Amino acid sequence: MNGTPVIPETITVHLGTPSSSAENVTVSFSDYIKNVASSEIYPTWPENAIRANIYAQISYALNRVYTEWYRARGYDFDITNSTAYDQSFVKGRNIFENISEIVDEIFNDYIRRQGFVEPLFATYCDGVEVSCDGLSQWGSVTLAEEGLIPYDILINYYGDNIELVFDAPVQNVTESYPGTPLRVGSSGDDVRRIQNQLNRISKNYPLIPKIPNPTGVFGVSTEDAVRKFQQTFNLTPDGIVGKGTWYQIQEIFVAVKKLADVDSEGQTIADVSRQYKGTLREGDTGESVRALQYYLLLISVYNNAIPAISIDGIFGNATKNAVEAFQRYYGIEVTGEVDRETWSSISNTYLGIVETISPENVGNNTVPYPGTPIVPGSQGEYVRIIQEYLLRISENYDEIPRVTVNGTFGETDVEAVSAFQELFGLEVTGFVGPATWAAIAEEYNDLTLGESKNEGQAPGYELTMEG
Repeated sequence: MNGTPVIPETITVHLGTPSSSAENVTVSFSDYIKNVASSEIYPTWPENAIRANIYAQISYALNRVYTEWYRARGYDFDITNSTAYDQSFVKGRNIFENISEIVDEIFNDYIRRQGFVEPLFATYCDGVEVSCDGLSQWGSVTLAEEGLIPYDILINYYGDNIELVFDAPVQNVTESYPGTPLRVGSSGDDVRRIQNQLNRISKNYPLIPKIPNPTGVFGVSTEDAVRKFQQTFNLTPDGIVGKGTWYQIQEIFVAVKKLADVDSEGQTIADVSRQYKGTLREGDTGESVRALQYYLLLISVYNNAIPAISIDGIFGNATKNAVEAFQRYYGIEVTGEVDRETWSSISNTYLGIVETISPENVGNNTVPYPGTPIVPGSQGEYVRIIQEYLLRISENYDEIPRVTVNGTFGETDVEAVSAFQELFGLEVTGFVGPATWAAIAEEYNDLTLGESKNEGQAPGYELTMEG
């Protein structure tokens, strides 16, 4: 599971049952869906039925990729073409023209449960010879002939708590394992992810002790939980999360959360960590670049070898210079590009700094991002701080709802964050990641500094005899 789902550029299909010695073929994701749709449904069906079925096929495949269903079990493919396990795929088959056109339009849209992250494991069957808990293919034809649109067809089978995600980004999807073992002394987002997953697994396997403070620092309590997990699942109990342990944790987490079932318990954004999403380089723009710039800016405050940069979401020459300076200082190959190794090192360096700063010692400056996203259900001092910032900002912007400063991130807070993100041109998610935290803190800082005055400075209003 690599954070928020993306559409993979390619998908590898095993042409047989999982354990067979069949051929693997790698095709573009859109070509895969075109093949599946042409193999599973008829091009003469009503268009709304075709679209509903394709949404289900997309979501099914994405769930396999997102949960690393086969790769977590040691296989070198993402999905099979065996209909006993997955969807039909026929190597080299002809693609129907109307299906091809529809897939080109919607291949990066998928279904998920409201409030959850993972693509819905959208099971389906023909509905005539075989019945199932998911979509009935022939039943969808009947509903389309009755005038139902694709979304209404889907909620008829999957429930009214689903939603369609449109225009998901297309990226090269890498394996989730961070590349190096996690052990005592490790820190960062990958550690926090493992901690949260082990805590959830311990609900089903109570011999695994709870990790009391899953902040992304691999301490003794995390080592104890890892070792007990390894003992439970017949792994070498060394307390280290190597590749084998990492993927065993992923497999058991998917199982206990039922993420690969249509009635999934669901993966919320709180379960999803601040993940590396692909190499960043000069010319790139967006939220990941903003987050990178924010981390580098704070690091530069404590390390004079790193030049200070602006947070504008544009990977320009200044950002490249800062990345090169970081790589040079920390002994990483100097490329000016942010690959997984550089991202992890920058993130961990940032977290190391944040852990030494308590909010009460910040003074008049805004508090730095705590290192983990603030999402519905989050509680604590950092939630209270961001609520204070939002409340002050809302006094100047009517579009932003007023929040209550209570240290618990609830529905009104999500609405306020979403309104802020929309107003300031950020990706609208409703939760507070590094880019959103930086923008809120900057706006709060501008407002509060704009109101304060230096000694001898005019107050900005007229003095009267009474004043």
